[in-house]
Amino acid sequence: MSEFETMEKRLQAWHQWLDDNRGDRARLRRAEGPEDILLTDAFFHFLEWLKPSQEWSEKTPILVKACIAGALANVKNDKQMPSRIYHSKSKDDDPTKIASFAEQLATPLEGKNKAPMSELRFQQLQKSPTVDDFYRRIIRAIRLLDGNVNIVSLAKDIAHWHREFEQPLGRNPAKRLAVRWATDYFSVPTPKN
Repeated sequence: MSEFETMEKRLQAWHQWLDDNRGDRARLRRAEGPEDILLTDAFFHFLEWLKPSQEWSEKTPILVKACIAGALANVKNDKQMPSRIYHSKSKDDDPTKIASFAEQLATPLEGKNKAPMSELRFQQLQKSPTVDDFYRRIIRAIRLLDGNVNIVSLAKDIAHWHREFEQPLGRNPAKRLAVRWATDYFSVPTPKN
């Protein structure tokens, strides 16, 4: 099992652990920003839970971990839904891909006919000017999805956003989070009325 697969399983297991530890979940949810999360015992439980993942522990800045912990505490269900935008090209391909966080933001919830997050709010999320602003908008996005989010995609996207925020953008625009998010968001088929 690769380091990434191990990390996925640990995030999912920790999210399930929060269901039995509602006090930790509540402390993380009450935090107004990542810096507030750093001051909670719940965050240190998160760090201990993920400690065996040596590479993640060493390479991921603590503020990023705090943002991920706080965001996952706001997720009710790890929603692994099939993607509506990626289609298998042959029978040998994996027939289903899991919808990314950005795709979920554009996919109408059951019984609705419009995206949970409007295009304007989506663009504001992408262009968040500060870490605290990004965190507040991520929490709002989770709530717009009624707490049903692909937690692995969410965690990876949070880490990616922070990397781009801290370092200059590379020359390849296709590797930028905003481009990947826009591709996933705007590729979702619009419902027919």
